[in-house]
Amino acid sequence: MSDIGLRTRMLVKDVMSSPVITIDEDAPANHVAELMDKHALGCVIVTSKEAKPLGIITERDLVKRVLAKNIKPDSLKADEVMTTPLITIDPDQKINEAARRMSRLNIRRLGVVYKGQLIGVVSSKDVLGVMPELIEIIQEQALIESENRVHEATTVESTPFAGYCDRCGAWSDALKETNGDFLCEDCRIELGSEE
Repeated sequence: MSDIGLRTRMLVKDVMSSPVITIDEDAPANHVAELMDKHALGCVIVTSKEAKPLGIITERDLVKRVLAKNIKPDSLKADEVMTTPLITIDPDQKINEAARRMSRLNIRRLGVVYKGQLIGVVSSKDVLGVMPELIEIIQEQALIESENRVHEATTVESTPFAGYCDRCGAWSDALKETNGDFLCEDCRIELGSEE
């Protein structure tokens, strides 16, 4: 497929969200909610003092660990609310691998890490957003492959064979199938003029 310029793979780096909004592990939980609101996000990545990703805080984490327990958000630190460890994926992995990993682990977001650095986040929503494009790529690839098979079959059918003509019995290096018989060039011409 690459010889005709059709890209058949979509990678995590093609759909990930970047840059990543992060928060220090010691920040209060209400700052997490403020960041989510300010940036219209469903999650924030929690980092250590050395900026290493430790975990993730999602809207669900805030509901489950703060609101449902009726705890004051400013009394909890980010590392007390986060889900840890942060599950990550390489930016050069295929989208289907990201989808498979999220499904298998029952999560909706993966951190994207390149050479130990957090460079993005990919979500199930990101994957779903490119599904129509992936389906079009698959359909186009199938169409091209079926056209190639038809062309190959036509080429095989029109290739001359060597052998004895079914009509006159003479040897020919250019037998072609005509109405179910293998005929030499002279018999094909003669048959064409009879019709």
